[in-house]
Amino acid sequence: MGESQTNGAATNGVNGTHDVNGTNGTNGTNGTTNGTNGTTNGTNGTNGTNGQSKPNGLWKSLWNNGLTNGVNGHTNGNRRENEWFIGSIDQGTTSSRFLIFNRFMDPIASHQIEFENLYPESGWHEHDAYELLNSVEACIERAMEQFAYKGYSKSQVKAVGITNQRETTVCWDKITGEPLCNAVVWPDTRTKDIVRDLKNYPGAHKIPELCGLPLSTYPSSVKLVWLLQNNLAVRRAYEDCRLAFGTVDSWLIYRLNGKENNVHVTDTTNASRTMFMNLHTLQYDDRLLNFFGIDKAKVTLPKIVPSSDPEAFGKIANGALAGVRIAGCLGDQSSALVGQCGFKPGQAKNTYGTGCFLLYNCGDKPVLSKYGLLATVAFDFGKGRKPVYALEGSIAVGGSGVKFLMNNLGFIRDSTKVGELAETVKDNGGVVFVTAFSGLFAPYWIDDAKGTIFGITQHTQRGHIARATLEATCFQTRAILEAMEKDSKHYLESLAVDGGMSNSDLTMQTQADISGIRVERPAMRETTALGAAIAAGLAVEGCWTDFDQLIELTRKKAGRRVFEPHVDRKKAQRMYRHWERAVDMSRGWLRDDHLDEEDQSSRPDILRQPTL
Repeated sequence: MGESQTNGAATNGVNGTHDVNGTNGTNGTNGTTNGTNGTTNGTNGTNGTNGQSKPNGLWKSLWNNGLTNGVNGHTNGNRRENEWFIGSIDQGTTSSRFLIFNRFMDPIASHQIEFENLYPESGWHEHDAYELLNSVEACIERAMEQFAYKGYSKSQVKAVGITNQRETTVCWDKITGEPLCNAVVWPDTRTKDIVRDLKNYPGAHKIPELCGLPLSTYPSSVKLVWLLQNNLAVRRAYEDCRLAFGTVDSWLIYRLNGKENNVHVTDTTNASRTMFMNLHTLQYDDRLLNFFGIDKAKVTLPKIVPSSDPEAFGKIANGALAGVRIAGCLGDQSSALVGQCGFKPGQAKNTYGTGCFLLYNCGDKPVLSKYGLLATVAFDFGKGRKPVYALEGSIAVGGSGVKFLMNNLGFIRDSTKVGELAETVKDNGGVVFVTAFSGLFAPYWIDDAKGTIFGITQHTQRGHIARATLEATCFQTRAILEAMEKDSKHYLESLAVDGGMSNSDLTMQTQADISGIRVERPAMRETTALGAAIAAGLAVEGCWTDFDQLIELTRKKAGRRVFEPHVDRKKAQRMYRHWERAVDMSRGWLRDDHLDEEDQSSRPDILRQPTL
């Protein structure tokens, strides 16, 4: 998020230029004018074909020869036929986006559409599967209009990558291609009773050894079990052997290809979030499927393929990009690690989105955590390269906590103003907000916690609660970083950040202070979308070729911001102890003693006792 659009053209937040009404916009990040980038509009020239301006005099000479961008060292000016681009679909929890990147990894066109999040009952979180698809298709059309206005053509888009919210579960009829119910979104906690039961099954402790994930409400597996148990349409499709299951990437790829072409695939990063895939073989494991009571003869699972492949994901069937191949696919957090060029073991990133997700590159062998983290696939680019694994810590509530202040409490009208509200007070005033709206994820894994605010007095103001909301994300990030250090036996010296909340200087400084490590924020923060573009670009000929090339391009980017810790370590430790005490006190709100007396024989067949 963190971007805006004016008259269909991306503003400074996206590509550093601002072309409105044909005047010379100033690049807010690098301080260069559009003339430097060869995109000067009507002030210095007259509009030519395809909406491009053609400057007169000295500018005409420079235009004809191609203007050099001093920041990135590449040439713009006349559109060249050999110039190529990669598209990126970024389908998130609150919005869908489509961006087009040039060879220098700069976004030159984009469009974003927010959609409705559905909360039909307490703890439930759903999306309309059609709205996800339609918003993606509309973003492609609008961004391609910008692209064409700048004088480029579809033929210059070499491939498209997809990055998506993970774990969100979509079920559809494989005969008709129509969704059978709303998508169940990753933070949804309706499955808490199923998870509690599964934890008591024989062999449950062996599950993380196979798939890298602990039993929780988070993965896709328990969402599918719940739907089979409670949704009649899904259950009937399962019994009739016409049920198709997938995460959001599979659903989008299936429909973008045209449902008649039946391209039903997923990549290893998304498959690793289902609990159905063996983390070591990167294929579905019958022991895992049997544990969850899933008969693979009755449900069609997507084929697992590498994250970067020129053929496996098919082609877009309709619209402005009809015929363009889909060549890359990454779950959103893996995509952000790739977008940060975190290709080497020991590199870590945190994406501050709806939730927050820390990934730590641990190399080509999975590391099974002893401290509450997840083992997952970081990326798998094929072509003889070994898959790369990561340790991950997930925070359920990040930016969604800010939206809670805005939508539920009415503290602010614009989520970007939360920092200003927090700065109206000098500290949190003793307030601690445990934002456990969906329980607490890593490293705590407390399913029965609820959101709880401690320390409210008559002195408490809105600013204190706003500051405590931002700090909640930073405290949980510190807890995960400490777990990563224990598992990896390596002290992390810095943390790369991206995502909407990373735009807040206050939040990033707070993160540095609480964690006691350096926080590094890139100038171009569209790292999640960039990661999918990189995956696609590596798959096709004539684009990026290797990691070193990508790292070198990243190093040339100006505008990186570093936040150093400023708070005394003793004060930071004291604040953290208050947080840990609040976490302990938030436990147990969902406990109900009568559930212990539940008649075990009343459970449906789908939850029959499995064996490993």
